[in-house]
Amino acid sequence: MGTAPPVRARLVLLTLCSGLFMAMLDNLVVITALPAIGAELRTGTAGLQWVVEGYALVYAALLLGGGALGDRWGRKPVYLAGLALFTGGSALCALAGSLGALVAGRAVQGLGAALLTPGSLAIVRHVFTGDAERARAIGVWSGVSGSGLALGPVVGGPLVDHFGWASVFWVNVPVGAAGLVLAFRVLPRVPRSAARADPAGQATVALGLGALVYALVEGPVRGWGDARVAGAGAVALLGLAAFAAVERRAAAPMADLRLLADRGAGPAVWAGFAVSFGFFGLGTFLTLHFQYVLGLSPTEAGWAMAPCTLATAVVSVVAGRLCARHGPRPPLVAGLLLVAVALAAFAGYGTDARFADFGWLMAVLGAGLGLVFTPVSVAVLGAVPPERAGVASATAGMAREVGGVAGVAVMGAVLTARFEAVLRDRLPPGSGSDATALVHAVTAGGGRGLGRAGEAGAAGERIGRVVNQSYVAGLHLAALVSAGLLAGVAVVVLVVMRGSRGDIGG
Repeated sequence: MGTAPPVRARLVLLTLCSGLFMAMLDNLVVITALPAIGAELRTGTAGLQWVVEGYALVYAALLLGGGALGDRWGRKPVYLAGLALFTGGSALCALAGSLGALVAGRAVQGLGAALLTPGSLAIVRHVFTGDAERARAIGVWSGVSGSGLALGPVVGGPLVDHFGWASVFWVNVPVGAAGLVLAFRVLPRVPRSAARADPAGQATVALGLGALVYALVEGPVRGWGDARVAGAGAVALLGLAAFAAVERRAAAPMADLRLLADRGAGPAVWAGFAVSFGFFGLGTFLTLHFQYVLGLSPTEAGWAMAPCTLATAVVSVVAGRLCARHGPRPPLVAGLLLVAVALAAFAGYGTDARFADFGWLMAVLGAGLGLVFTPVSVAVLGAVPPERAGVASATAGMAREVGGVAGVAVMGAVLTARFEAVLRDRLPPGSGSDATALVHAVTAGGGRGLGRAGEAGAAGERIGRVVNQSYVAGLHLAALVSAGLLAGVAVVVLVVMRGSRGDIGG
């Protein structure tokens, strides 16, 4: 089996899965804990977006550098460094006493994840050399790491209820320590490439993405005409344009932009972007909906997410087998359409809907995610030679993470704009409440965020209901925008990937 005996190869795969399991566990554990974090640290939806984005932004911006470092310095030592940083960052998050300290800890976690993720897939590419066995291995890798998504909300809810939000970070520390010992003993030494450093590419992509996210997250809070927001938007455009120009001219580019022109890998990369845009954008605000609007506890909200994440874990394994038999295009198209349908259908349920009414959509959403994640990796790794596997994996991973970053930021901006418009229209006449002040309370927090915007008494309850209705109206519009993006990318995948290398029967 590949370049290692079967038992050894399976042990390597198990070791790599453990690191990804921890990273995936942390993603949705944090989402479940957001309302508790907001209450204790007195922050609103904008601050909670930074808790999510602090991790995802650093991960996305440095993922390409992580792939290049692994190619140049060795994938095993870079993987070990990443796992150590992620574990240490988790401890920093658990000890944080302010929003700034928590976001800083999340950034350290993101740096660690950026180092360990591309090396993980590159080692799989080295150990499993046959196309069919590689597809099955990636399916297992995706499924086991996806189980972290499945367990994240289920484990996170009770942890938050009984031990506080810091416990969702402490849980990573023993898992990370055990993973370090296992990885040091088991992972093989993968041959290094002669890739050169690309500091200009790293600097421009970090600058462009950071400025873009700042503008999208802070725009609804500070106002789109604010000088800092407008300046960040301009810096984002210049930084990302400079990144593209630098990478086209670099002798050893950090990003494999050739993937975007490949008929097989290019549409798959965009599929990864789109599905992360929809899932992480919706997931961040859906947990607020569950706990603030529907009144679920963190434990109940965790179980509400479980059908989605469990379906993702199970279907990811099936998707690997589908890719081995039919190629990546059919599961990619089916997965994108399932996620689009789930998001669009969710927009049909209002504030009076119970979870029992729309819970089935969570399983549909998860099945769609599972059908996309594995084929993206299969298509990308099948399009490059082994020596470029790390950079190619990082490029595809960056697209997924940028999709998640953009989803949280863009859907947050759409939600907030719609929220304010509906709130202005529905506030009871003579209520004495100002829509702008209520929107600021929900976005900026200060102890009066979503779920605490209304004052006591009957009038306060009426205002609270209007705030919830307006929030859900914004969430619906954001879901529809995301569904349209996913449907459009599904059409691109269906048409462009037809007849490409790896499209069996195309």
